[in-house]
Amino acid sequence: MKLAIISHTEHYKDANGGIVGWSPTVNEINHLTRIFDEIYHVAMFIEGEAPPSVMSYNSDKIKFVPIPKVGGKTLFSKLNVIVNAPKIINTVSKTLKKVDYFQLRTPTGIGVFLIPYLTYVSKKPGWFKYAGNWNQSNPPLGYKLQRSQLKKQSRPVTINGQWDAQPPHCLTFENPCLNEENIEEGNRISETKRIAEKVSFCYVGRLEREKGVERIINAFRSLNETAKTRVDKVHLVGDGFELDYFKTIAKDSGVNIVFHGYLAQQQVFDIYRKSHVFLMPTTASEGFPKVIAEAMNFRCIPVVSSVSSISQYVLHKKNGYILPNVSNASIVSALEYILTLSDSEYVELISSIKSVVTKFTFKHYNHRIINDIINNIS
Repeated sequence: MKLAIISHTEHYKDANGGIVGWSPTVNEINHLTRIFDEIYHVAMFIEGEAPPSVMSYNSDKIKFVPIPKVGGKTLFSKLNVIVNAPKIINTVSKTLKKVDYFQLRTPTGIGVFLIPYLTYVSKKPGWFKYAGNWNQSNPPLGYKLQRSQLKKQSRPVTINGQWDAQPPHCLTFENPCLNEENIEEGNRISETKRIAEKVSFCYVGRLEREKGVERIINAFRSLNETAKTRVDKVHLVGDGFELDYFKTIAKDSGVNIVFHGYLAQQQVFDIYRKSHVFLMPTTASEGFPKVIAEAMNFRCIPVVSSVSSISQYVLHKKNGYILPNVSNASIVSALEYILTLSDSEYVELISSIKSVVTKFTFKHYNHRIINDIINNIS
């Protein structure tokens, strides 16, 4: 079987001239070679230095097909999508002739014209993956248009979470991020990881206010001095335009906040291994962020907001902590709760994580693609 994946994933050339792309997507595609003989990834190529958060493909079964980088928030960037649409459609059309199935990853700027093209012009079997918040009440216009078109599809659409009045062609799918070795390590960690005198926290993702980075820093600043003495380190992994601002407000926090920048996947996993708690008080349009499942696998208690399907997996005071809102008082209350946990209470929380993270394995994902999608559209 041959598959074409169409996405907005950014690719670069590394120092040796090899193609590298954003690690979560590339890692997922690497594992798809277990069920597909050949995979063409139609995605964006960018000239310039590759960030650390990339990885290379691990199989010659995967062919990278470049398209121009388009999309963004400015008027010019939006017009650039329209200007490049014919070229991108032509590249997609040529690639579809080489494969048996396609997957279009949405929401994305190119999805505005590729969903109609694949729906009304192409006869190729395939499916759509919607990685955003399927239940978002007021999504951006582009997201709203794409979601509306996907609700009316005859082809399958994979989405995050389970929702009322969910169309039968919309299938609840977990986004994979863990292999069997990760699961085994997580189980071993569960036997030994404990809350010590000092508690370490972490956040992984874009460093921006919408994702909750400012709220995290301000919550630690608001802790009383006794609580602060229990905090070992707060690891912030990622980068963003407001990095300098975040570093400035972190200086007088009274706790050790470490800015790591972008890290390779194994370095991120090392942060999870040494942390007890994962923080994400986000208000962004999330589906189910893979970093939550990754952190939970390494037995970090998730302290997260109830956005999209997050609270369908993180159960309040069962395997994590759901914030009732993202106010400073709410986050401070959550930190105080964590910092007063006994060892036995911590063990009880992390012991309930195993049944959740196994749903986010590549093995489980590949099994569902074959049984719930391919077998039904062939």
